[in-house]
Amino acid sequence: MSKNEIPYKIYLEESEMPKSWYNLRADMKNKPAPLLHPGTHQPLKLEELTPIFCEELAKQELDDKTPYIEIPEDIRNFYKMYRPSPLVRAYCLEQQLGTPAKIYYKFEGNNTSGSHKLNSAIAQAYYAKKQGLKGVTTETGAGQWGTALSMACSYFGLDCQVYMVKVSYEQKPFRREVMRTYGAKVTPSPSNTTKVGRAILEQFPGTTGSLGCAISEAVEAATSQEGYRYVLGSVLAQVLLHQSVIGLETMTALDKYGVKPDMIIGCAGGGSNLGGLIAPFMGRKLRGEADYQIIAVEPASCPSFTRGIYAYDFCDTGHVCPLAKMYTLGSEFIPSANHAGGLRYHGLSSVLSQLYDDKLMEARSVEQTSVFKAAEQFARIEGILPAPESAHAIRVAIDEALKCKETGEEKTIVFGLTGTGYFDLVAYQKFNDGEMNDYIPTDADLKKGFDTIPRFPGNLE
Repeated sequence: MSKNEIPYKIYLEESEMPKSWYNLRADMKNKPAPLLHPGTHQPLKLEELTPIFCEELAKQELDDKTPYIEIPEDIRNFYKMYRPSPLVRAYCLEQQLGTPAKIYYKFEGNNTSGSHKLNSAIAQAYYAKKQGLKGVTTETGAGQWGTALSMACSYFGLDCQVYMVKVSYEQKPFRREVMRTYGAKVTPSPSNTTKVGRAILEQFPGTTGSLGCAISEAVEAATSQEGYRYVLGSVLAQVLLHQSVIGLETMTALDKYGVKPDMIIGCAGGGSNLGGLIAPFMGRKLRGEADYQIIAVEPASCPSFTRGIYAYDFCDTGHVCPLAKMYTLGSEFIPSANHAGGLRYHGLSSVLSQLYDDKLMEARSVEQTSVFKAAEQFARIEGILPAPESAHAIRVAIDEALKCKETGEEKTIVFGLTGTGYFDLVAYQKFNDGEMNDYIPTDADLKKGFDTIPRFPGNLE
């Protein structure tokens, strides 16, 4: 197919939008390990999850058999405000690199929250409203999830309480103000407002915080207030389910033009955007219908896949959440204060961890100065200022395209551009001023986190 036959931006019609989410777990031969009760180490039952999560979301979390779950009409109507999102052929980038590779990116930043997070935020707010709740609590790293949830809660008239990782709260004040504009209460974490926050501050004085800390505080806040539930922006199977709209739209757009990707690349923090992008493609791979090289890209400063341990671990630093089997650096691992705040979680989704352990996908870690070089190059050529998280995928996409230049291979590369970086200008300033440093944890640093992984029969024993 010639260049002129494929437009720069492939837009689907509203009628082509997904009417159901795709549940990848249904096609997985090796199912993700179940969440465990932190006290009994037994698989959690629905009645044990519903005090924390909305009932319908808890059901979605436990459902690993239903391949397609219908998207409620109210959610589909909200999606229409910013979806379908464009699949862009990066002709300008291809030309500048001089590569025979064909590069596509799915752009999820064309909504006010600036990222893919709104896809799940509106779903979780919808189910909370339907259940008759007063409000929800959550954590946020770089702030994309908190921003998206504040928008969704505002739409449904729900109270929204956000615990924002302290380093991001200080680095990204404008994203914090967007949350407040939509009515959310934003608290830097760890804080003195919760028991677990005070305990973390006592154990780690002066800490810049982590997603694990913020999760602990948000869960405590939800369970101590009548009419509130906790919602999460990544990691959980229910979130990857909602984010499957990304991959479903991408697949429909590529199929429409007869394009088969060789390589699919996404950044990996907790796993929501990566899981959403690859879901239907991985489904085809699992069913033996097609094959793809799937690459997760993470920061070298928080290398959960590439240097982590596959084991049951706490999802939070305060040890109040269930245990999940995942690639983890240990729940008490506090990553360096790098600028990709959304990729600073100590573990990965159980779904993605199982796929990675089954060698159905691979992972790479990259340093942040290299990431920002790729972000700057992309911004100058393609005209979009990418979020630091997204730039991890850009880095590896460029690297792979340059390999094709060396070998002459005409591979088709698809990557996820999860959002924009307009609230991340402090990071860009550090990079432009030459003040950005790379940090790679030593084996001794990682051991401190590994030592906190719980030991019990069947887990690291």
